[in-house]
Amino acid sequence: MAISPTDESETQALYSTMQQMAAGRPLHEVRPDLDENTRFYILGLSPNAARISVRFWYADNLGVLAASLAWHYRDLMILPLPWKTSPAVWRLLYETAALGKVENIPPQLAGELTRAILTGGAYPQTLLASIVTRIRADHQINGFRAALCKACINRKIRKTQSQDKEIPMSLDLEETNTAYRLGRLFALLEEIQQAALGDKINATIRDRYYGAASATPASVFPLLLKNTMNHLSKVRKDKPGRAVNLEKTLGEIMNGMGTTFPRNLRLEEQGRFVIGYYHQHQQRFAGKPDATEANANNTEEN
Repeated sequence: MAISPTDESETQALYSTMQQMAAGRPLHEVRPDLDENTRFYILGLSPNAARISVRFWYADNLGVLAASLAWHYRDLMILPLPWKTSPAVWRLLYETAALGKVENIPPQLAGELTRAILTGGAYPQTLLASIVTRIRADHQINGFRAALCKACINRKIRKTQSQDKEIPMSLDLEETNTAYRLGRLFALLEEIQQAALGDKINATIRDRYYGAASATPASVFPLLLKNTMNHLSKVRKDKPGRAVNLEKTLGEIMNGMGTTFPRNLRLEEQGRFVIGYYHQHQQRFAGKPDATEANANNTEEN
């Protein structure tokens, strides 16, 4: 005797399907029994005094929705992966909140981001600005924030058919973009400082100079490089082998840049600075590619 599905079982089946689609798996692989032309409807409501207001209405077929979700997570993909499961919208928005409080998430941003994810449209302009502002305020550069910067920039490149090259998932040694190189350079200077003074520093260069370095590089990088020479002298005495590697990387980064530092970086360039910093910072912990990285690379190629 066949057992009729319950609301709970149907909800769980839908949730599982959406999770796999969000991870980039094609709909025909996840649920061969579902037709990609099946219509899908999403209604977003919000309370408004004694009434309920319609905030969002979206109707399309499952194939389009699956493709939009796949593009969203492809745009977000960054290595090393900062998450074990695909992040929900609220987890991404959390990175824009001052003091980590949900009530401090910029108004309207949740709806605008959700709409962009579902439709494959441009991310809200305030998303990148909010992330950059938070980093300048608390000096914390994590994988979620770097991934959001990458997603905003790469989607804008595609949507505007720009000639700029999309930012890759992992460290790009050949990338000559000045802002990306400056982010890499800043991460390396911080590593050199820690190699010379140890990890227990009251305030690193990121704590003191990140805001100026990412927005007005010419005002601070000459000073940082001068101090770095002193730090390298100490590293040569204590850890000569490491000093050689650090100097080699420093030369590689500097050789890909111009002879002068830019006076200002625009918002998008500050986003590239964040990604360059994250890639270079994570490189010091890099080992052999694991299964997660291999799968991520396959996802990007597909």
